[in-house]
Amino acid sequence: MTWDGRITTRNLTRSDFSSREDKRRLLEIRARGDALLVGRGTLSAENMRMGLPDAGLRAARLRRKQAEYPIRVIVSNSGRIPPNLRVFRGSFSPVLIYSTARMPKAAQKRLAPLATLHLAEGRAVNLRAMLEDLSARHGVKRLICEGGAALFRSLLQEGLVHELNLTLCPRIFGGARAPSLTGPPGSFLPRAIPGRLRRMEVVGDECFLRYVL
Repeated sequence: MTWDGRITTRNLTRSDFSSREDKRRLLEIRARGDALLVGRGTLSAENMRMGLPDAGLRAARLRRKQAEYPIRVIVSNSGRIPPNLRVFRGSFSPVLIYSTARMPKAAQKRLAPLATLHLAEGRAVNLRAMLEDLSARHGVKRLICEGGAALFRSLLQEGLVHELNLTLCPRIFGGARAPSLTGPPGSFLPRAIPGRLRRMEVVGDECFLRYVL
């Protein structure tokens, strides 16, 4: 996040403004999870594989009796997920899609061979039910969410976030429409979310923070 609280530009383009150290920490956090969660918008914008390229981090997972790679979890209310994304090209870990019956039949047909589909009735995915299903059916105890902001906001609203890892980067973007941690400017959350600082480390010009919510 920039000093003025922006996580990307006003056009929602990918902003690669953090350091190599920050990217390394992202992988270290990712490696601690049983599963990795992203929303459709972030997945499409960054065309993520949702993998773990560092062999040392994978070896550490195996020593902890975890699978070599985290389970990959995608959330989309509409279900309009392009089947040609990079996440569907590697079979190193299962891909689970949580969506609704709004997913077009053509999309269901294209995605069914590539991922396990969990489709529910309603306009939006019930995130609490999704987490319960991940725990009961897939053995997920620790889920790492890497965005985007709309998904993070929804998790906050439901009281489903336990820990926040935040990097402050030496940039100022400005702009009334550039999104913050909880998305574009809009309505307040139903309540303020307090956090307790558990760790702070300054490396170079960046500040790494870990909060428990």
